[in-house]
Amino acid sequence: MNTALASPGPIIREWRARRRMSQLDLAMEAEISQRHLSFVESGRAKPSREMVLLLAERLGLPLREANRLLLAAGFAPGFVENSLDEPAMAPALAAVETVLKAHEPNPAFAVDRHWNLIRANAALAPFLAGVTDPALLAPPMNALRLSLHPKGVAPLIVNFAEWRDHVVERLRRLNQAVADPVTVELERELRSYPVPKRQGPPARRHDYSPIAVPLRLRMDNAELSFISTITVFGTPLDVTLSELAIESFFPTDRATAQAMRDMAAQREAAAS
Repeated sequence: MNTALASPGPIIREWRARRRMSQLDLAMEAEISQRHLSFVESGRAKPSREMVLLLAERLGLPLREANRLLLAAGFAPGFVENSLDEPAMAPALAAVETVLKAHEPNPAFAVDRHWNLIRANAALAPFLAGVTDPALLAPPMNALRLSLHPKGVAPLIVNFAEWRDHVVERLRRLNQAVADPVTVELERELRSYPVPKRQGPPARRHDYSPIAVPLRLRMDNAELSFISTITVFGTPLDVTLSELAIESFFPTDRATAQAMRDMAAQREAAAS
């Protein structure tokens, strides 16, 4: 058996570097000797399952990476990973849908670890009506690509450069923490998108810089302004569930709040 392949050492070193922790830093966090940690990293010592989980916790590993570390150390994964279409995930998805529905008439959606759309409430639909590339709406629909692509929602975004910088920076921080190859490539793609030509009058100025970057959208000659929040499950024990996130948008002014109520009323009238 190839010991190097079965050793958790390379993964521990990879994540230590990512967390900018020295061997001594991690050893102190885990309350073990630096010598013992050095032996674990070099493959000269085999850690117990408890030690592997402790190191994963101290390194702040995502559940998916904690499972990878356990497997490398020769142990079974410690966290289950159900696909979204499995019965075990039904209660969680029902909870997500409840949150999305409760946020109406304002838009909200749920995404997976690659920012692919899992669920969305009815308030999102009007903002997708102008998407000119059907491929952007085909599953898996990527929320970030859809919002910033020149044939997606981008032409509606009045402060596109500001919003793109905000989104890309958020994705950059995520990639620093998780380093998923798919989202690393997505970050590169988003950075390549051109800034659309401005349509209509200049954006109204707001200063939410202490708390958030506003998203300003022009629809039907009116400017709508939102700030957003990200919600995740607090203490998930399922890998897939730990990677779900809900982004909720809140109006920043009365005109936007009224516009969202009007859109909801129009949907209800059309459905009746």
